[in-house]
Amino acid sequence: MENNDVNRSLKTRHLSMIALGGSIGTGLFVASGSSISTAGPGGALIAYVAIGIMVYFLMTSLGEMATYMPVSGSFATYATKFIDPAFGFALGWNYWFNWAITLAVDLSTISLVVKYWFPSWTSWKISLTFMIVLLVINFISVGSFGETEYWLSSIKVTAVIIFLICGILTIMGILGGHGSVGFSNYTYKHAPFVGGVPAILSVFVVAGFSFQGTELIGITAGESATPEKSIPKAIKQVFWRILLFYILSIAVIGALIPYTSPNLLGSGAGDIAISPFTIVFKKVGIPLAAGIMNAVILTSVISAANSGLYAASRMLWSMSKNGMAPNVFQKTNGRGVPVFSLLLTALVGGIALFTSLYGDSFYELLVAASGLTGFIAWLGIAFSHYRFRKAYLYKGYSLDDLKYKAKWFPFGPLLAIVLGIIIILGQDVRSMVDFNFGRLLISYSGLIILFVCWIYYKIRYKTKFLKLEDIDVKETKNGGHY
Repeated sequence: MENNDVNRSLKTRHLSMIALGGSIGTGLFVASGSSISTAGPGGALIAYVAIGIMVYFLMTSLGEMATYMPVSGSFATYATKFIDPAFGFALGWNYWFNWAITLAVDLSTISLVVKYWFPSWTSWKISLTFMIVLLVINFISVGSFGETEYWLSSIKVTAVIIFLICGILTIMGILGGHGSVGFSNYTYKHAPFVGGVPAILSVFVVAGFSFQGTELIGITAGESATPEKSIPKAIKQVFWRILLFYILSIAVIGALIPYTSPNLLGSGAGDIAISPFTIVFKKVGIPLAAGIMNAVILTSVISAANSGLYAASRMLWSMSKNGMAPNVFQKTNGRGVPVFSLLLTALVGGIALFTSLYGDSFYELLVAASGLTGFIAWLGIAFSHYRFRKAYLYKGYSLDDLKYKAKWFPFGPLLAIVLGIIIILGQDVRSMVDFNFGRLLISYSGLIILFVCWIYYKIRYKTKFLKLEDIDVKETKNGGHY
């Protein structure tokens, strides 16, 4: 008998750690420094707090839908059911494309990080080796993916906690041997705000990219053993995680390193020596600080690649189940792993990776095309939740029956929609002002791909924007939904 179903074997601790570590990566470990140098410590804090609030509301929106309807490929499914099947189709293919290309970026970054220790090693061989390892992990079972993510995220979380403890003790003068540092860097020269509103808005984009990955909790819902318990638990802790790991980290970095420091300008994942975390560890006097942070960043990038391979394969599987992708991609092996979806994702990621060996232009176009997709997915989540709640009440259902209710509706999704649009349009403001048409095409190619997919599906299947009375939110006989 042909098997087309995934297994619900992800445990609560897996989902909690995936939600916790999903957004901790090079955005925090490296690019946070460039955010402070661009907008000053105060400007960076404002940007990260604003995006943090947005992400919190997004996760509560996603949590409400994911506990009510726990499915893999959730964003596309929710958009299909609550907005328009054409939008669900476009959202799903964009999200799959985003992670397939991001997989290539992560594999390329892994080779950069490994070459820190072994500079003579060949880049493509390093990337290929890690690709095979990640494929094997994902082929074994969803449990092996969850267990791998659990331990990789544990390393990242431990590193941030140690950093915060060391940083706070250094600010107080207990560590570092230089006396109390205090918060003098917050008033140094033009601090705390540098560059005014335009600089803060530019950091909004960086902060947004840093937080991408938190939405993975919605993808994992379809393979959670107890989604009604594990998803709310993971979502409820998102606020404190954002506060602790991002806001507090930015505050500590801003206090210990002046925004004028040239070491903060590094934004490439290979710039391990100038990661603000490395600089702080050196101030404290921790030996081999750069090597330690290099190892932490390596686990981060491996985790991102592992999550990308998983998320993309489940999105493709889900779309195939909904008739939006060829039937072959819904087939799973005996352990519930969508084999063909996994292989296509790895193949596309591998092709994208190797294009970088023969020229950067096409590769940069692919990366730019995928860059906006995370923000588009966030908009899809917010709008889907707004429509779901409206339809749920319109059909006469009680909010008391929801296992998890999003906070401050409709403020939460509306705020996420407004901020999401601002971030997407602000992706490349300079090219807009200078009207660099070629650069605009590259920067906003993700939007172009979205609209092409949307229009194609709408014309072919003549779909319509769903009215509230046409949205189906009822439960199914087996206790699940959809």
